Amino acid sequence: MPSDTFGDQQQFSEYFAARRDVVRRTAYLLCGDWHWADDLTQAAFMRLAVSWRKVRDHGALDAFVRTCLMRAYLSEARRAWRRREFSHAEVPDTRAGPDAMEQSAARTAFTAALGKLPPRQRAVLVCRYYHDLDVAATADAMGCSEGTVKSHAARGLARLKELLGEELEQRPATMVEGCS
Repeated sequence: MPSDTFGDQQQFSEYFAARRDVVRRTAYLLCGDWHWADDLTQAAFMRLAVSWRKVRDHGALDAFVRTCLMRAYLSEARRAWRRREFSHAEVPDTRAGPDAMEQSAARTAFTAALGKLPPRQRAVLVCRYYHDLDVAATADAMGCSEGTVKSHAARGLARLKELLGEELEQRPATMVEGCS
């Protein structure tokens, strides 16, 4: 990040501290791996840091970072070695109560099903339903047409319903609550 003024650095630091966790959770929903999510988050914020002095509308920073995150994810997902490697998180040592266990199982099932979707479908679903973006904003973030967003959303939702079956109809809200 060019350091011409202390004010720019301070503004970037404040924005980074306020939005880092949100961007990291979004990255996790995209890739399903916390380590990869950290890398994607870092890539998005590095791109923002490089462009910080060029940003004219600081109200659009979230959209800029989201676009950087989506493009970094899609670029990484295209790499051949990413398709061969599978990482699995370890089971936590803590014991949860029955309600928390049920919610955790639902979130785990949802995240696993989301991970089985192709990268672009997953990215569209995260933009549309996790970030509540409209079709045009999702298309802009992903750098594709609105028709592509609509078709990926329809196919992704159909595949999620196929993978989750009745579980999705019984608890749609609890599956994504823990991811936010």
